[in-house]
Amino acid sequence: MPDSHTQKFLESMDPSQSKSLSTADQFSGLIDTPEAMTSVIDTLVGLPSSPPSLFIDLEGVSLSRHGTVSVLQLLIFPSDRTYLIDIHTLGSKAFHAPGTDGQTTLKSILESTAIPKVFFDVRKDSDALYAHFGISLAAIQDLQLMEMATRRPTLPKKYLNGLAKCIEKDVSLTLDESYRWKTVKEKGRKLFAPECGGNYEVFNARPMSEDVQAYCIQDVKFMPKLWAVYNAKLTSPVWKGKVEKATRDRVVMSQSASFDGNGPHMTFGPWH
Repeated sequence: MPDSHTQKFLESMDPSQSKSLSTADQFSGLIDTPEAMTSVIDTLVGLPSSPPSLFIDLEGVSLSRHGTVSVLQLLIFPSDRTYLIDIHTLGSKAFHAPGTDGQTTLKSILESTAIPKVFFDVRKDSDALYAHFGISLAAIQDLQLMEMATRRPTLPKKYLNGLAKCIEKDVSLTLDESYRWKTVKEKGRKLFAPECGGNYEVFNARPMSEDVQAYCIQDVKFMPKLWAVYNAKLTSPVWKGKVEKATRDRVVMSQSASFDGNGPHMTFGPWH
């Protein structure tokens, strides 16, 4: 019999157990003060580590060592609560504000080898966090690599899939959920994507618009379901080892002086 945390993951894969996007959202607002960060950190202490509880994404202007970090999205799976941490406003205080225990910080959690953190393509996020805030990510699980590793043997493992394609392919959305997901996605792209007439500076505009907040929330919303799908398929010890190694390699590579997060090389998987 699976424990309650595992059971919740299994239920999240069952469309009959799935809440609509509107009722499932538990958004805790933009976290933009050290005091608010202390409250967030307190909610992160003692969470289950198997399955993982923390699902993370970042947004920024040219997110990289050459750009900026605007927002860190953090979904806590047991409560389905999402925090948008305002890195643009807080800067390094976001990572160094301690919980009430006086020791735990967001930096210590991100660097902990005992606390798993789930990202989708960790490379640019790791590059930016390391370059701007000296954060060396550890215990990372990369959904993009998990997806590639669990493709059917007849499918090639040359090109990586993006988050949107993985959601369309591997998350069972109702027609209503699919419509709302695509609507939020398109509204966000029109605001920030230059090819759609937008500007990435919208991630730094305060107050942050509701459309931008919705876009940020949606980026992490489906990550627990993707993790459940791919983890259930990742049964081979050989492939588990390959994914773990490739994920560590991504973090190390992103911290190297020669790393470039743009270009066609970013579309190739590690096993092509």
